Amino acid sequence: MITKKDRCAGNKHKPALIWITGLSASGKSSVAIELERRLLQKQIKTFVLDGDNVRHGLNKNLGFSPSDRKENLRRVGEVAKLLVNAGILTIAAFISPYASDREAIRELFSAEGKAFIEVYLKCDLAVCESRDPKGLYKKARRGEIPDFTGISQPYETPANPEIVIETDRLSIEESVNAIITYLTEKKII
Repeated sequence: MITKKDRCAGNKHKPALIWITGLSASGKSSVAIELERRLLQKQIKTFVLDGDNVRHGLNKNLGFSPSDRKENLRRVGEVAKLLVNAGILTIAAFISPYASDREAIRELFSAEGKAFIEVYLKCDLAVCESRDPKGLYKKARRGEIPDFTGISQPYETPANPEIVIETDRLSIEESVNAIITYLTEKKII
């Protein structure tokens, strides 16, 4: 039988899940993509899971109600677990507005002795709205998007994330540097 240890042999890193959470337009995907790029330069096996690659296939049957968000994240957590078991440093970038959903994923990982690193991208709502690359906040304010986090649905700020990055003050490069510093200090990379 091939074990996780076998799959990780020769890797220049330990497998882990980096869970990036924050409001829409806080920089989750931008940080995740740049983090993956920088890690790949170091020959670290990575994969990014985000709404763009999950909601068009695996979770295309789900909407944005609280129950659908819960199921979306449950599925993402299970996929992330498979990737981590394969020895991949996995990056998940999701709003994940409810603390209970993030905690369920953390427990899924800690129950099996896997590293779960919560990264909270702290960004003022007004800054997120001013960025609004897809015009979602405007649509939500007009009532065209129900159940929109930060407008008609809550975002529960993480209580004890491993990393807090103020993306309304820091650049993408500075944000990624903070994550890489943490991964280095914890001997994950």
